[in-house]
Amino acid sequence: MIDSKQDNTIVAMSGGVDSSVAALLLLEQGMPVEGLFMKNWDEDDGTDYCTAKADFDDAAQVAHRLGIKLHTANFAAEYWDNVFEHFLAEYRYGRTPNPDVLCNREIKFNVFVDYARALGAGRVATGHYARGVIGKDDYELHKSIDAEKDQTYFLNAVPLPQLATCLFPLGEITKQEVRAIAKRAGLHNHQRKDSTGICFIGERRFNDFLARYVPAAPGAIVGMDTRRYGDHMGLHHYTIGQRQGLGIGGQSRKSEAPWYVVAKELHNNQLIVSQNPADLNSDWLTTPSINWLAPEPPLPFRCSAKVRYRQSDQTCTVHRRADGGYWIDFAMPQRAVTTGQYVCLYADTRCLGGGVITSNGSFPARLGRDT
Repeated sequence: MIDSKQDNTIVAMSGGVDSSVAALLLLEQGMPVEGLFMKNWDEDDGTDYCTAKADFDDAAQVAHRLGIKLHTANFAAEYWDNVFEHFLAEYRYGRTPNPDVLCNREIKFNVFVDYARALGAGRVATGHYARGVIGKDDYELHKSIDAEKDQTYFLNAVPLPQLATCLFPLGEITKQEVRAIAKRAGLHNHQRKDSTGICFIGERRFNDFLARYVPAAPGAIVGMDTRRYGDHMGLHHYTIGQRQGLGIGGQSRKSEAPWYVVAKELHNNQLIVSQNPADLNSDWLTTPSINWLAPEPPLPFRCSAKVRYRQSDQTCTVHRRADGGYWIDFAMPQRAVTTGQYVCLYADTRCLGGGVITSNGSFPARLGRDT
């Protein structure tokens, strides 16, 4: 890790309050700082949802206020090739991808870092809520002290060498403190709302957006009893655990309890639903590989995990499979485990790494750890 204050630091500035305060805090520490605004989606796509111009204007206004240079770069081609194509392929295969995790690995901590280095940066910084510390294993990634905003889940797929050259100035403060710092510094965006939606694509009507790239493939909505209860618009429009927008209420000889999506069967294009919330539970999941952010421990290994952002830590045991992948057993059943999403491992506050979920299920109906 680079420690010299003489090394130029380039901050990934999005126009939001988090990256703005990250730049401010580094300046207050006496570091030479510049900003870099990334454009990762071509907004001229016939919609009104892309906010790239407004985001750039906010970033430029903050940079002017702080007295720092703001660079710009267009990574739209890299984003399409390395993130969005994978995103579409996962939906076509009936999975639910997490583009934010992939975007961090492929864009923010890859092409962005390379570009920043070409500009002469000795290191980069972002507005992520996470902590990079020097521990017994050299560089370690730890959770933010703000448990509600911690973003280590989204960093689990970034290779350790890439993380080790990055600074996370917000890791020791809360979101509330970030907004207060921005207000005291006179930053115009101190009350700007947090961004949502797909990474770098913006807040769009998701189904309308996805329909432009994944062809409609209607099929049957089927219950656990194999009875047909309706029709779906295409499996890619649904997520595991979803209970709204299914259009199958008021079934004869059925209670008024809500229906949940419990599975998507690509081979016969069926959406599987149930009124029993227990049908959403999984005792285990598999991942073909883990991006270790710590030395891989002897297995089996007991730790905690998250299968989605903002989930509380769940006790689990990690096993090695005969095929080289990993089998993770949970101490308690997990709701709505979703293939295509990531499982992220922790030891207390330390993020150990993570991997893509490729299968899940319940005991005793399982294949066995060595299959």
